[in-house]
Amino acid sequence: MNNVNNALLSMYAWAETGLVALTGFCIQAPLVVTWPFDRRKVVTGRLFRLIGATAARLNPFWKFAVHGNPVPPGPRTVVVSNHESNADCFLISYLPWEMKWLGKDSLFKIPVVGWSMWLAGDIPVRRGEKDSAQQAMAQCARWLDKGMPIMIFPEGTRSKTDELLPFKDGAFRLAIETGADVLPMAVSGTRRALPKHSWRFATSRGLVTVGTPISTKGMTLEDVGRLKDMAREQILALRATLKPLTGVEDTPPGDEASAASSS
Repeated sequence: MNNVNNALLSMYAWAETGLVALTGFCIQAPLVVTWPFDRRKVVTGRLFRLIGATAARLNPFWKFAVHGNPVPPGPRTVVVSNHESNADCFLISYLPWEMKWLGKDSLFKIPVVGWSMWLAGDIPVRRGEKDSAQQAMAQCARWLDKGMPIMIFPEGTRSKTDELLPFKDGAFRLAIETGADVLPMAVSGTRRALPKHSWRFATSRGLVTVGTPISTKGMTLEDVGRLKDMAREQILALRATLKPLTGVEDTPPGDEASAASSS
């Protein structure tokens, strides 16, 4: 695909995504009437995930799917995943259950998309601000108390290469303090779907797969490091099973963006 065709198709894909987001928001907003009867905001949350999955299915560049037959997480679960690109959120939305997502505060300021995130019950956090992080973790704990799983990217941001970034403590402290399980999952193929700092899409086969819950029963905060290592090992193993299926196995770290721009 030459650069002109890629640019035109990318503009179409952004327009399609915007239209799906706007249409979805117009359906989602009136459903706030369900909140008095739906304390976990499952209806508005699931609709928002459906918006993301629909936009991905209509994107001419992407072929996304769930690998395997994942079992829905228990109600008190902190779900953690590696983070390759902004396309991860679209891919993980294919999973057939509701979770509340921890996301950076700036996303909530995006018209339509940010409003939908708020309606879904997702949790904003400002990077580098201790008070904001504490408030966000408290909100996560309240969702867990209501029996609603939480979704967190423990790397904190997208990795620029094939290497996982160091995991931050927050998700694992939350799990231990609330007695929640940690459920690792992995994504593969999304880095080339929407390369970091690029507005152009690229052809991508993206897959998400889910691992085995890790119980935090009997753990204390001294076990945060061990818990991080256990989750990281699972994510690496899960991702290794996906790489041959998504076609990124032989792509040298750091070459994804250049490959995408030449597509």
